[in-house]
Amino acid sequence: MSDAIKHECGIALIRLRKPTQYYIDKYGTASFAANRLYVLMQKQINRGQDGAGVANIKINTKPGTRYISRYRSIEPSAVNDIFDKINKKYKKAKKIGGHDALSDGEWLKENIAFSGEVWLGHLRYGTHGENSIETCHPFLKQNNWRSRNLVMAGNFNMTNNEELFGKLVQLGQHPKEKTDTVTVMEKVGHFLDEENQRIFDKYKHNHTNEQLTHIIENEMDVARILRRSCRDFDGGYAMAGMIGNGSAFVVRDPSGIRPAFYYADDEVIVIASEKPAIKSAFNIDFNAIKEIKPGHAIVINKDGSYSEDEILPAREKKSCSFERIYFSRGTDPGIYQERKNLGKALIPQILKAIDFDLKNTVFSYIPNTAETAFLGMIEGLDEYLVAKRKEVLLDGKPHVGDLDELLSFRPRVEKLVSKDVKLRTFITSDEDRDSMVASVYDTTYEVIRPGIDTVVVIDDSIVRGTTLEKSILTTLDKLNPKRIVIVSSAPQIRYPDCYGIDMSRMKEFIAFRAAIALIKERKMDNLLDQVYESCVSQPHNSENFVKQVYAPFTDQEISDKVAEIVTTPEIHAEVKVIFQTVDNLHKCIPDHLGDWYFTGDYPTTGGTRVVNRAFANYMEGKAVRAY
Repeated sequence: MSDAIKHECGIALIRLRKPTQYYIDKYGTASFAANRLYVLMQKQINRGQDGAGVANIKINTKPGTRYISRYRSIEPSAVNDIFDKINKKYKKAKKIGGHDALSDGEWLKENIAFSGEVWLGHLRYGTHGENSIETCHPFLKQNNWRSRNLVMAGNFNMTNNEELFGKLVQLGQHPKEKTDTVTVMEKVGHFLDEENQRIFDKYKHNHTNEQLTHIIENEMDVARILRRSCRDFDGGYAMAGMIGNGSAFVVRDPSGIRPAFYYADDEVIVIASEKPAIKSAFNIDFNAIKEIKPGHAIVINKDGSYSEDEILPAREKKSCSFERIYFSRGTDPGIYQERKNLGKALIPQILKAIDFDLKNTVFSYIPNTAETAFLGMIEGLDEYLVAKRKEVLLDGKPHVGDLDELLSFRPRVEKLVSKDVKLRTFITSDEDRDSMVASVYDTTYEVIRPGIDTVVVIDDSIVRGTTLEKSILTTLDKLNPKRIVIVSSAPQIRYPDCYGIDMSRMKEFIAFRAAIALIKERKMDNLLDQVYESCVSQPHNSENFVKQVYAPFTDQEISDKVAEIVTTPEIHAEVKVIFQTVDNLHKCIPDHLGDWYFTGDYPTTGGTRVVNRAFANYMEGKAVRAY
């Protein structure tokens, strides 16, 4: 994606189902779980470049023994930084326990941190706020009762955080922060405490407190805790947690917005945000990896048994389509094919934009994630040419040029755009972005015939249009093409996201800017006032009033205006912009229908309220987050 945006965090959870000694004897290492978690996190590094964290819990330790360990980091290579520190713990074991220490599972568990059975890793993409150690997951809620300790990490945003905060206050709590991470953890923590108390009250007359500790740990109903905790949540979430007794869970929102996958055998239970990470870490067949059902949780008990329990009734599945378009790794076979299909689906629009003049057109892509859609686009062109050859050879239709040329012709493909640096690694503020963005891309010279060739370049999506306007078009125009066609494998992004992606301010969307420009050109400013009045007078209405901003215009009118906006006076070539259609998006990605950023059809009422609030903020000149 040429417009860098922050998006969704990654989670990784491992539960060992055998004693530590088992893995030492079978795999020849005391670091079996640590090594696998490292791979799980490295393979999801695309999901978190602001920081990372790892926590570990030992089960059935003696009183007075530390059983929860945690490291977090915001270093540039946060995952490596954390695991370097964990590895030092194992190196220390040799000094303390001698050469054979790493072969003794019980000794390691008693003496060395990060040697427990339950592991939780997190990769953070901070969509707002500061980036500090304190904002990195996993978060920890401590207590002297082992079964009241809670460690949590997640990939989520709540649209009703103010409401959730108020409920905590009503429960008598005094939360130290209003962030959704703290609010969610305190909510789960409250019902964890109540579950402890419920079991305590049930048995207190017949057992000592010391006996009750073990009874509570063994009888704890984690699914019950989650049902009571999640019933007020409005948002997209895949939340992972560990309880001090060794129980663990990952719960997914009822619409399945945020992704979560799991694999289990007699040795391990593993959960992650992406399937390829599990595949790489454990070298298993893709078909063995299952998706956690919307509204369900994988609950792992202290004894290592597990179940998939319904926590909330599932709604219509609206999994984030951006996961498939861009965010998740393209090594997933399903995602790879879907991205190719997205490129292929654009062929009719592309042919029309280039006047079917393939001979004088060069095809390329914006590196690096648009490469797969580009392959699909070229595959689609090949299929188009095969169909044309059949018409000539089998149906006898006339054609231009000789038969040899018809049979040998191939689309002209070149790598025209190169990305020199990752923008997000050094540009942190909006003020710096515009002045630096022009240096991000470079081009390949002497492959375009000046004034003759059309250049077609495909990108995953176009969000702000900033990079397109200030870098890519300027770079391509240096080649002196007759026409530049920018193709987006995603539809027009018209509405803010509130479930994980950092797309919350209306004025940043190039499609919204195009609609506003058309409204002003046609002197329809009263429409904006009407929409604003509806947004502020009916803040709890479940209708998306902002759809009215786009209603007077066709998709083509919006696309043409986008092309006009991004074409600066310095650009000499004709510029066209093509967007994927929503219908084709759904055909290419049939199982991930979350499309609210394109259509405005939000899966929760909180999402609709957010879009109306975002528009009101735009009208009031407030450059703030709408949730």
